[in-house]
Amino acid sequence: MVEGKVVLVTGAGGGIGRDIALLMARHGARVVVNDVGASVSGEGADVGPAQKVVDEIVSAGGEAVANTDSVSDPAAAARMVEQAVQQYGRIDCVVNNAGILRDRFFHKMTAEEFDAVLKVHLYGSFYVSRAAANYFKEQESGCFVHMTSTSGLIGNLGQANYNAAKLGIMALSKSIALDMEKFNVRSNCVAPFAYSRMIGAIPTDTPEQQARVEKIKQMTPAKIAPICVYLASDQAAEVNAQVFAVRNNEIFLMSQPRPIRSVQRSEGWTPESLAEHGMPALKGSFIPVERSGEVFTWDPV
Repeated sequence: MVEGKVVLVTGAGGGIGRDIALLMARHGARVVVNDVGASVSGEGADVGPAQKVVDEIVSAGGEAVANTDSVSDPAAAARMVEQAVQQYGRIDCVVNNAGILRDRFFHKMTAEEFDAVLKVHLYGSFYVSRAAANYFKEQESGCFVHMTSTSGLIGNLGQANYNAAKLGIMALSKSIALDMEKFNVRSNCVAPFAYSRMIGAIPTDTPEQQARVEKIKQMTPAKIAPICVYLASDQAAEVNAQVFAVRNNEIFLMSQPRPIRSVQRSEGWTPESLAEHGMPALKGSFIPVERSGEVFTWDPV
């Protein structure tokens, strides 16, 4: 599917990123395996995880190289893209998968906790994508696969930083798709359901939370990789600016914000008329205050 392509996968030392890197290589891609080797909260660093995945790819007959730069630093993001070009002569796909968690209820969240998560998820996706964009423009081809989350698309408790970053990534992807379509560059999002270190940080204080985590454990990271390989392939040439969710063996095309219902008064609105007429007319179409788990209520197939 991706024979001869050069793919950079960030956060690929374990979990979802590892399985994406392995399957990309199995389908013929040359892979730059990026991972700083940090904890789920982003602390510490270890070159081991990225190199271990490279060793797996090479032992299976593929081509790969390790990178331990941080996506949260624009210069480091540029270096990882340069490494791909120097090592393999080009770059064809960026999979923005790197992420950390600093979960905290909003009224307790610190500025540092908010900033750290946005730096890795949202800024990191921008930095790496921006570094690759010039190469994609010059060669008039390329694609981005960004990891978003239903926590951002729908909502989740205690993750204002993560949710803001993940919803921002959807808008970033759409902007890239719009701005670079004329250069034959595509940008899409994947919202993965899979058990990994990231999911391991979900609270399990209540029976309901424990049951939710047990369901998620059934969904392995390997289930996320196929759609990423497909999106990186030439067979996905007409797939652009879309958001997919992958939940075990289910693949969803997710909605994007569009008008639902409108009200109009020829004389214009006042606060009073909005209270008496406008909001009551719209109320039946209000979006509920829900979490992701309250929308995806059935067991994964």
